[in-house]
Amino acid sequence: MQIVTDSGTDLLVTDAQRKEWNIHTIPLVVTLEGKSYREGIDLKPEEFYPLLANSKELPVTSQPSAGDFAALYAKLAQTDPEILSIHISSGLSGTANSARAGAAMVPQAKVTVVDTLTLSAPSGWQVEAAARAARAGWSLDRILAKLAEISAATDVIYTLKELKYLIHGGRISHMKGLIASVLHIKPIIGVEKVRGTYVNHGQAQSFGHAIRGLADYVAKRVAPGTTLRAQVLHAFNPEGAQQLMEAVGSRFKCEWKPTGLLSLVLGAHVGPSMVGVVFAPASVFADLP
Repeated sequence: MQIVTDSGTDLLVTDAQRKEWNIHTIPLVVTLEGKSYREGIDLKPEEFYPLLANSKELPVTSQPSAGDFAALYAKLAQTDPEILSIHISSGLSGTANSARAGAAMVPQAKVTVVDTLTLSAPSGWQVEAAARAARAGWSLDRILAKLAEISAATDVIYTLKELKYLIHGGRISHMKGLIASVLHIKPIIGVEKVRGTYVNHGQAQSFGHAIRGLADYVAKRVAPGTTLRAQVLHAFNPEGAQQLMEAVGSRFKCEWKPTGLLSLVLGAHVGPSMVGVVFAPASVFADLP
């Protein structure tokens, strides 16, 4: 079995691990100041965020085409036709639908498309789990059941300092965003599990208060004494990421996954100040090989 994913999944593993686990990543595209970049090929997050912070224009993003997926599936099917294709939420991107359309174009490939109904590291956790399980010889049905269990147990919450990127990307209404910007409100945002779209969990008057609000959200979702698998990502805000790790780590026993930069295509919609944490009971991952 081979694993396909997209660059919005934020799978923070080494290139050697990607090769060992048979993970193939198809890039999403960001356009900034008239130039288009394939994530991870033409531009990496650490190169993108300084450009974004200094740009007078706002970025535009696009998903891979069905043809892009079909070409990759056809190539992979020459080696192993069983492909598990795991992607960011169809409620926030057309990537999963492009994958389905691409699979229909390649009948020689046995493609199963998984819509994670989330994005970034929560999606990346599912990709990693699937790859590890597939390498250990798990059946497709067993892997899919495990991904559903991980999806149900995993949550993500984030905040940011400025709203213009969310407004530009159509993720929040212009009028609500304008009012919030004038009031300097810092939103606390999650991803709901039914349609995989953004949901507002509250707001704070300062970024520091918002960080504490994220930790409060975790406390409401997790039983006391639970050991967490947790991971902090940020869009170009290492100081905020450290504050968030300390706020969560002071209240829970955490098995921390590596902190890193958010996918640049996702970051294009939230801006360079964003920090967020993904978390789940560590016990959910205990049986993975």
